[in-house]
Amino acid sequence: MFDCAKDVLAYHDQQVTLPQGERDEMRKRRDANRTRLEKGLAAAEDPAPHHFKSQGSYAMKTMVQDEDRDYDIDDGVYFNRDDLVGARGAELTALQARQMVRDAIDDGSFANPPEVRKNCVRVYYQAGYHVDLPVYRRTVTKDWRGEEEVTYELASSTWKRSDAREVTNWFELENNNQSPDTGNGRQLRRVTRLGKDFARSRMSWRGRILSGFGITKLVTETYRADAGREDKAAYDTLKAMRDRLNRSLMINHPCTQGETITQGADDAKARFLREKLDEAIDSLAVLFKPDCTRTEALKAWDKVFNTDFFSSRADAAAKAVSGPAILTSGLLRSSGALAAQAAPVHKEGGGRYA
Repeated sequence: MFDCAKDVLAYHDQQVTLPQGERDEMRKRRDANRTRLEKGLAAAEDPAPHHFKSQGSYAMKTMVQDEDRDYDIDDGVYFNRDDLVGARGAELTALQARQMVRDAIDDGSFANPPEVRKNCVRVYYQAGYHVDLPVYRRTVTKDWRGEEEVTYELASSTWKRSDAREVTNWFELENNNQSPDTGNGRQLRRVTRLGKDFARSRMSWRGRILSGFGITKLVTETYRADAGREDKAAYDTLKAMRDRLNRSLMINHPCTQGETITQGADDAKARFLREKLDEAIDSLAVLFKPDCTRTEALKAWDKVFNTDFFSSRADAAAKAVSGPAILTSGLLRSSGALAAQAAPVHKEGGGRYA
């Protein structure tokens, strides 16, 4: 397989993973939301949250860049169950709890007012992204030994047993146990980001392809590590994902027994992903040709991720090589050293994987 390891790693670092500045801005928005919510709840004499906990791709650090800044930040709000009662002492319904949070956080400063949605309260920002606030209640009981047990329920259509922190913990364990630390973080997380970036690489695919959570679960099932070859780890995992979907389009939830991320045995979004993975693997077949050139290899990676990033690296390298050569030639001619015209020819780099 033609070696584009440095190119794939550079693509990830420059075009896929979120820059630290973006993450810092999101964290500021998240923290401002928390402060706004606490003040709003206090002003309305509603219960204060027990705690907050970031979750989803933001917490797992698998978010990918989006030119429209269409980012979804999940920040769970946890209340003690005993505090979520109405004026007459009755427990708040799941809808009432979400409405309470929406009313508290809507201080009139938003261009688009926060919305109550099925599983959260959504806060929109003009920058393009939004913050989702799933609302939870925590129940503390004691087991037969007198030790405390804490359970969590999400305010959905009803109160539903759930805690997204379990998903974050699951992914961290998978990342640490499966993935070599290459000095640039762990590879499984990077390959997960590449898989999600691939799924978002065409606007026409959005809404038709498997969710980021589904892709994250699929990558952890099929990840093929290669500490020395970022490109090979990415290719082998994409191929293994396609093969896994050929066997079954059903993807189980990693933490909730009996629950699936996909819908049914012929999930349309998983099937669409399988079709696009097939096309990507076909595009990368050129990498295995004995006479594959670096130009061909980079164009193939461009096609997979719908970018010109890879080919632009070849162009930049060519300019870097030709520029000094022309300058040197001119200087030597000016000094009468015409023999320097027989300088060595620079060739494009790029090894192969046996």
